[in-house]
Amino acid sequence: MKEINFKSLIITLVVGVAIWISPVPEGVKSNAWHLLAIFVATIVGIISKAATMGTMAVIGITLCAATQVLAPGDPVKSIQNALSGFGNSTIWLIGLAFFIARGFIKTGLGTRIAYSFIRIFGKSPLGLAYGLNTADLILAPAIPSNTARAGGVIFPIMKSIAMNMGSVPEKAETHRKIGAFLTLSSYNANMITSVMFLTATASNPMAQKFARDLGVTITWGSWAIAALVPGLVCFLLVPIFLYKVFPPELKETKEAPAIAAKQLKEMGPMTIKEWLMVATFFILLVLWIFGNLFAIDATTGALIGLCILLLCGVLTWEDVKSEKGAWDTIVWFSSLVMMGSFLNSLGFIGWFGQLVGGQMAHLSWQLAFPVIILVYSYCHYMFASATAQVAAMYSVFLAVGIAVGVPGTMLAIFLGACASLMGSLTHYGHGPAPIFFGSTYVDLKDWWKQGFLMSVLFLTVWFLVGGLWWKAIGLW
Repeated sequence: MKEINFKSLIITLVVGVAIWISPVPEGVKSNAWHLLAIFVATIVGIISKAATMGTMAVIGITLCAATQVLAPGDPVKSIQNALSGFGNSTIWLIGLAFFIARGFIKTGLGTRIAYSFIRIFGKSPLGLAYGLNTADLILAPAIPSNTARAGGVIFPIMKSIAMNMGSVPEKAETHRKIGAFLTLSSYNANMITSVMFLTATASNPMAQKFARDLGVTITWGSWAIAALVPGLVCFLLVPIFLYKVFPPELKETKEAPAIAAKQLKEMGPMTIKEWLMVATFFILLVLWIFGNLFAIDATTGALIGLCILLLCGVLTWEDVKSEKGAWDTIVWFSSLVMMGSFLNSLGFIGWFGQLVGGQMAHLSWQLAFPVIILVYSYCHYMFASATAQVAAMYSVFLAVGIAVGVPGTMLAIFLGACASLMGSLTHYGHGPAPIFFGSTYVDLKDWWKQGFLMSVLFLTVWFLVGGLWWKAIGLW
């Protein structure tokens, strides 16, 4: 019972029932409205932590099947539709990428990459920040859980270095030496790397799937190209920006390269399994980037990569079975995608998009575009993950934008990026946030203050630099 918050569960139930029994708006099918009640209740339960995401997802699937909202009067088709999310290739792409990411952690390759960059760049706080962030950037395409990248690779190394440099978590007076600076730099860089690749965090493929439902096709390559320039500009600016507005007391960290070199020496030379992991990583990148040339889907490419790792002994089937994060993600992701897809196919998303779009019809798309992005972005204060925001709001805001004439691909990618970029706002805004905030190097006031400033920086870059880049590549 420890996983159940009964107060939040009651609130969740009340919200769901209130929507269910309220009058069905004109132009909306009754079963679509009732599906909305289940969907909203599921999201509220996830946000309020009424139960774990997996528990809320299974409850959502069960309610969809039991109430037959997906196929009224047909119990067999109802359960088939309720389980249809498990047949979605995008969901399995994320699950497979979790399994592949286990190879980086199991072989030690991820840790080796991080220490290697610290040894090269770590003579100053800025160098340390760029070293850690570059390691995150390199790992991002292949590790779809930014929480795993942050918590399993970057954060332990960052904290170890900060402590060696004199920033002790238990001593508040030492936090600003370097620990607070590295914490915010590493966390916000993780938000950036999470939006630069389709496979860098779970919410991106979810956005891709919802965009496809609305007629906007996004591939791994098209996402990476669109995010490349604004992503790299943000990546380069974050440490410099923080160095100006939230500077570390230490100005030199000459000991850091020596610490990294010592750790690398203890790790010894690269093992055969690490080399196999490197080779598989490059095979995956080729398949994901140029898959269209070989008629190979991204999920098929991930299956090929997993098979290579299993056949070479880098991973075992026990590793796959024990990857709880992957199986957990497959379950809750399937539930949310299933409900979101049926809200669209049953006509609710289109109806709502036209309703809101009608209110914005007097605006040109050039004016509607920033309004949509800004409202969507700062709604993130209400969400504890990018996935929850994408599930709850992405399709509606994308539909509204398309209805008023905003170029679909540009808006779809920008909205998808905002869900992660706005994780900077709060200490709960994305999966890695509690990990970094838990270091105690940054107090709540500073986290929210710097987070808001960071959100302004991100949006400015994506509107201005991104807008020019998207014009150059023909997205508008």
